[in-house]
Amino acid sequence: MSGRLTEGAGRCPARRRSRRLDPLRSGPVGLGHGEAGGGRRRSPRGRFLLRQPGGEMISMVMVAVGVYARLLKHAEAAMACLAVDPTILLVVVGVLTFLITFCGCVGSLRENICLLQAFSVCLTVVFLLQLAAGVLGFVFSDKARGKVSEIINGAIVHYRDDLDLQNLIDFGQKEFSCCGGVSYKDWSQNMYFNCTATNPSRERCSVPFSCCLRDANEAVINTMCGQGMQAMSYLEASAFIYTNGCIDKLVNWIHSNLFLLGGIALGLAIPQLVGILLAQILISQIRDQIKLQLYNQQHRADPWY
Repeated sequence: MSGRLTEGAGRCPARRRSRRLDPLRSGPVGLGHGEAGGGRRRSPRGRFLLRQPGGEMISMVMVAVGVYARLLKHAEAAMACLAVDPTILLVVVGVLTFLITFCGCVGSLRENICLLQAFSVCLTVVFLLQLAAGVLGFVFSDKARGKVSEIINGAIVHYRDDLDLQNLIDFGQKEFSCCGGVSYKDWSQNMYFNCTATNPSRERCSVPFSCCLRDANEAVINTMCGQGMQAMSYLEASAFIYTNGCIDKLVNWIHSNLFLLGGIALGLAIPQLVGILLAQILISQIRDQIKLQLYNQQHRADPWY
């Protein structure tokens, strides 16, 4: 009798100990939601990548630069070209980037499913918008060309109203060796360069200096080199300025650099897809851990637990 009791007493701790070491009770490896099943708290997979502060820092720098550039402008000039103001675009992109990365960072640190879902959904929407823009731009190339022409014409109208826009147009015309949208005479849409006889501006019938042919031996840029060029014919003006428009130059550049643009698009898409995948994996692991905690709480009355 005493031998049986002694034998039974020796079996119970061994059975209880083996039950505690059951891998089904110890929780999945890599989960960090509590210490269910007696397991040590561990960092979930993908949390380290989601909580990197690089995205927040970049977005804050973008917003700061955009706001600083915006405040330096005169209010009248800024409102006149609001639709094509690069600083507004910079601020909007910076704010959206900060919100998305904030959801991913805080959601991974706090293991908050709602924030992680928001992070995943936002990245998915951004990726789909980029994909749709690329497909629509390729399929409806004529309409995309018309939209680009409309944007360029709007920028020409506000050329003198915004210094940032002016520098951007000058940079584009120098790099692509072009002038205007379709031709150099598109600059007549600007009130300062308008070529009508009733225009009292001193820059009447002129084009910006960025349209002029560059001389390698010229030490000082002649900002008046485009004076009266719109009054000349194409053949006459071609000896002094670029007569081809920037739209055709831009289209030709895109066609000749499709592999480069495809590589850039792929480089932007891969981090987004990785972020979506890691967020979904982390959400799945957190939900599994919650289910395991609920299971353990329901079976705490088990005398063999």
